[in-house]
Amino acid sequence: MGKLHAHVIVHGRVQGVGFRYMTEMKANEIGVFGYVKNLPDGTVETEIEGEASKVYQLIDEIKSGISPSAKVTDVDVEVTEELTGYSRFRTTY
Repeated sequence: MGKLHAHVIVHGRVQGVGFRYMTEMKANEIGVFGYVKNLPDGTVETEIEGEASKVYQLIDEIKSGISPSAKVTDVDVEVTEELTGYSRFRTTY
């Protein structure tokens, strides 16, 4: 498998519970690139790029809640082969 780009919107109790921090830590551990940020509607958005297996590994972690205090109720995922070219993973504001 090659490289993929995923756009992910996470619904539930995902703001103010360490979700972004844990996502960034796990992304860096796995070795994918992109960003994670809170959206005004209470969801969290993340973009992930890297080897397909690693992208899906982070998506699975996100779906499981990634932070002990988080409660993920739904995850919207769009995957494409069109890469943006991120060089690291970070939290944005």
